[in-house]
Amino acid sequence: MQLQFSFIIPVYNRPDETQELLQSFVGLKTDTKFEIVLVEDGSTIASKNVVDAFKTKLDIAYFFKENSGPGDSRNFGMQQAKGNYFIILDSDCILPENYLFEVEKSLATQYVDCFGGPDAAHESFSPLQKAINFSMTSVITTGGIRGNKKSVDTFQPRSFNMGISKEAFLASKGFGFIHPGEDPDLSIRLWNLGYKTTLIPQAFVYHKRRISWSKFYKQVYKFGLVRPILNTWHPSTKKITYWFPTLFSLGLIVAVFLLAVQINVLILFYVLYFVVAFLTALFSTKNIGVSILALVAIAVQFFGYGYGFLKSTLAVDVLKKNPETHFPKLFFKSL
Repeated sequence: MQLQFSFIIPVYNRPDETQELLQSFVGLKTDTKFEIVLVEDGSTIASKNVVDAFKTKLDIAYFFKENSGPGDSRNFGMQQAKGNYFIILDSDCILPENYLFEVEKSLATQYVDCFGGPDAAHESFSPLQKAINFSMTSVITTGGIRGNKKSVDTFQPRSFNMGISKEAFLASKGFGFIHPGEDPDLSIRLWNLGYKTTLIPQAFVYHKRRISWSKFYKQVYKFGLVRPILNTWHPSTKKITYWFPTLFSLGLIVAVFLLAVQINVLILFYVLYFVVAFLTALFSTKNIGVSILALVAIAVQFFGYGYGFLKSTLAVDVLKKNPETHFPKLFFKSL
């Protein structure tokens, strides 16, 4: 089958990011023709002028719709697309010049109907962005929970960098209306339909993660809220590792209390962990300042995700609350 690629990009109030992403498309080293479907999700600061400036350089289709969330916008974009294989990106990504080459090479070698690619920090990113990127991707934090390159049929692609065939999209009906969490939910439903997912390690993107400490906490807190809901919807995917951030956070609180009464055994474990984390970050980023910030990012990630996971577990699993009515901000409605 000859693959025809359509890039699907939902955008919400991010014309500057759209400019950077589209410019990276211009720099792709490929002879393969592709289209870009950009879906403006009810923005009040539109990207149309930015898109118009690239129409002589790129094959772009631009759509504006009412706000209904990123999942529904991706579905809308795939419904409008002309290709038979969709690549979904977030607007805060930048493509390296060999991105599409790596995707094509991998799919030609071992075709799958759904793939995910990793993210990396560009050298131009701020120290905070680099620190958060380390925290979100490192195997010593939670970066490895969704699977790895050796687990072809258990990797859960994330929609900031994800490919899905038109066939798999039509069979699965695309993304659901929970957010965040719509991408692992889709992966699990694809597995249940018999489709495989994989990681293409070389098909990475530079992911800016437009974030402050408060926004980062809010993001990982929502990730924590979502996971017990997904575990309820898909019981076979439950893992004890999802409890790690909660147990880590509770353990650190206990360790601090024990230290106050001069029992320091437990706190030494955490000191050792953060020393290892610092050295790992230093080896990865080659920057002392970023490595120090990475320790803060790890703490924020664990406490945010851990608290959200515990709160949602108590509500959904123990008190049997309906997720959509108890956590309405996690759900969008289709137009």
